[in-house]
Amino acid sequence: MPAEEITTVLVDSSMFIQLLRQQQDPAMELTGRARRMDLATCGMVQVEVLRGVRMPRLRDALRRFMSVMLYAATDFKTWDAVADMAWQLDRKGITLPAQDLIIAACAQRLDAAVLTLDQHFNDIPNVRVINSLDDLS
Repeated sequence: MPAEEITTVLVDSSMFIQLLRQQQDPAMELTGRARRMDLATCGMVQVEVLRGVRMPRLRDALRRFMSVMLYAATDFKTWDAVADMAWQLDRKGITLPAQDLIIAACAQRLDAAVLTLDQHFNDIPNVRVINSLDDLS
């Protein structure tokens, strides 16, 4: 999907982790490229990213950055969508990690695309996927 049609992007943990491994500042990289888009997160992304950060200062900086992103809360409706998504995909022989389904449902809740390096998201119907930071510009 062309980037100009996307107004909100939920940043998957795989993108944060890749940027950190490349010793890049996720906040600077993401805000610098997504000038015309709202950046979003959800609880699952926060857990996946923050649990692996060893340095307290970096963890705090990432937490502060995530706190100013749009936030997709998970309520009963979201969990119901996750369960339905899992059930439908399982019936097609596609078994995906529950974490990815939660993130996908959160993106759908915000009408957001998912910025990810994880190919699992391409198997989830009705989820717009962006696989590269370069596609944000």
